[in-house]
Amino acid sequence: MQAIGQKTFAIGVRASVVAICAALVSSPAAADSAERMKSGAGSTVRQGFAIAPVTLDLQGKNRALVGLGSYIVNAHAGCADCHTSPAYASGGDPFQGQPEQINTAGYMGGGASFGPVVSRNLTPDKNGLPGGASLEEFVEIMRTGVDPHQAHPQLGPLLQVMPWPVYQKMTDTDLRAIYEYLRAIPCVEGSPGLPDAQTAGRCG
Repeated sequence: MQAIGQKTFAIGVRASVVAICAALVSSPAAADSAERMKSGAGSTVRQGFAIAPVTLDLQGKNRALVGLGSYIVNAHAGCADCHTSPAYASGGDPFQGQPEQINTAGYMGGGASFGPVVSRNLTPDKNGLPGGASLEEFVEIMRTGVDPHQAHPQLGPLLQVMPWPVYQKMTDTDLRAIYEYLRAIPCVEGSPGLPDAQTAGRCG
């Protein structure tokens, strides 16, 4: 009789726990939290499109990744600061108190000089590859810092100046998003920073 009572009590406890969990999950607070998470992700993508300084080619691209990539590149990582030379158009330098205006003609086209190092052109080539790299190659570069072109052998195999030790901590999704965004931006002629680089015709 006692065993039956204990079993009934245990079943009752389990039912109560299930009911409480169900109530929590369906509560307005939980629903609001889930909605905020969804809208937050959507806001990030929307903000990425809003701040993209150039017209994007979305054909054949993952739109959400492009938006996220723009948000990372333009609002977090500061990629254009080094990979756009000059970074700002004439009269559009915010550091001079001017309304910001990105140098869209050279956006992500490289060419900034840091001593012996020149920033690379990260725009898509005529094959649609950002900086001429496949996704796998891009992720490998970001994760290891190894320069596949060995543009500066006197400095060793690792990329200098570029803060890859920071970027390597990004998630796979973040890196894929950056790559997808770079696939969507306009091609800029020239391939500065590479030995014996082709300086024209890379856009097709």
